[in-house]
This record gives sequence, structure tokens and C-alpha cells, in this order.
Amino acid sequence: MAQEMPLFGDELAAEIGRRHGAPVQMMQFKHGIFDEASISVIAFDTVREITRLSGHDPDVRRFRPNVLVRLLRPAPFQEDEWVGGMLSFGEGDDAPAVAVTMRDLRCSMVNYDPDSAASSPEVMKAVVRVHQNTAGIYGTVTRVGRVEVGQTIYLRAETQGH
Repeated sequence: MAQEMPLFGDELAAEIGRRHGAPVQMMQFKHGIFDEASISVIAFDTVREITRLSGHDPDVRRFRPNVLVRLLRPAPFQEDEWVGGMLSFGEGDDAPAVAVTMRDLRCSMVNYDPDSAASSPEVMKAVVRVHQNTAGIYGTVTRVGRVEVGQTIYLRAETQGH
């Protein structure tokens, strides 16, 4: 039965620790914990290709993105073309935006099944073999705002002279 608990209360920490099998400590960070940048974005086609090559179902959770996109022109690894550009979430000059700073260099976390934590090294091996150990992109927020599921995302390529 679901029960609401305060996020930083002892009761929640005890329940998570019980399920994990070891004590845990709840912590709050002002800006979160990020691998390389504040936003990670990956296309579903990229996830599908990597997991297909590794013999797994396409579970996006392995890649821990902040934003998952569905592309108009389905093909894996298109995110590479976005580096140096700007993603705009919706239309207008006030739309939330992310500057695409770099390709997302992957670590062994992609090997772990999000439900069982079982390790499948073939996932990381597929990323290394087919795409120089990168999948998706990292970015930095340049304009804050509301981002919604199903929202159209626009790419503005880097302009010369900037």
C-alpha cells in the first residue's frame, strides 16, 4: 500500500534502506549530481540501436537522460550533429533552451538493468564498438522554462561568427 512520507524524514530513509538491504542517508544537493553537464539528451533511435546490438530490449532508463526525444527522421546517433547548436523546447524567444556542449561519453552504468541491477557488459561494449563510447549529448540550460512531454523541440545550428 502506497504511503506518503517526508522526503528527508527518517521513515523514508529506513524504508529505502530496508529495500536496498543496507542503511542509506538521504541528501539534498542544491544543483543535483551530474556526470558532465546539467542536461543529458538522447534520441530513442540511439537507445534502440545500442540495445538491439547488445541483445536487450530498448530500456531508456539504462541511459539516465533528462530528456528523451523522438526524431522526425529516425536514425541513431543524430545527436552528434547537434553539438554546438541550441535546442529550443517549443516556439518563441522565451522558450526554454539548452546549448548543446558535447557528446555524452558513456560509463558502465548503461550495463545495469534498472529493475534488477544485473550487469550486462555487452551494452557498454556495443556503445564502444559502434560509436566511440558516446551516445546522446550533454547541454547547459541557457533559458529556463516549462518543458512538457510531447513538446516540439527545435535545433538551431551554430551560426558562423559566434
